[in-house]
Amino acid sequence: MSDVAGAEARLRLACRVAEKAYLAKQNVVVLFEDASLLAKFDDLLWTFGDGSFVPHDGVGHDGTCASPVALTTGPMPAGHTDVLINLGNAVPESFGKFARVAEFLDGRPEVRAAGRERFKLYRSKALDPQTHNV
Repeated sequence: MSDVAGAEARLRLACRVAEKAYLAKQNVVVLFEDASLLAKFDDLLWTFGDGSFVPHDGVGHDGTCASPVALTTGPMPAGHTDVLINLGNAVPESFGKFARVAEFLDGRPEVRAAGRERFKLYRSKALDPQTHNV
């Protein structure tokens, strides 16, 4: 699988997890470091599945988002504490406020290396991350 295909598969899987959480009536924050990746994910949420509808919006500068799925490169919206989908390279300081954190890796070396570092940090916080190969 090429790097581009792996990156696309990673985003599509994140879309499916966001949809599943939304359908379970959970609030979701999808965190990015890169605004262009956020824009791509925003577009993908509209097209990743036939008949899928995942209401989403960006987080405002004031840290608010009225949609159940919030997309952000920075501020975490108040009230969204069910699921954090982290598509960044670092563990956000506020990860502990979420009931569940989902991390997605693909075959790119830099993504895998950052994922290993996040895994180590979670374990250092006495958490037991569960891994799934898909």
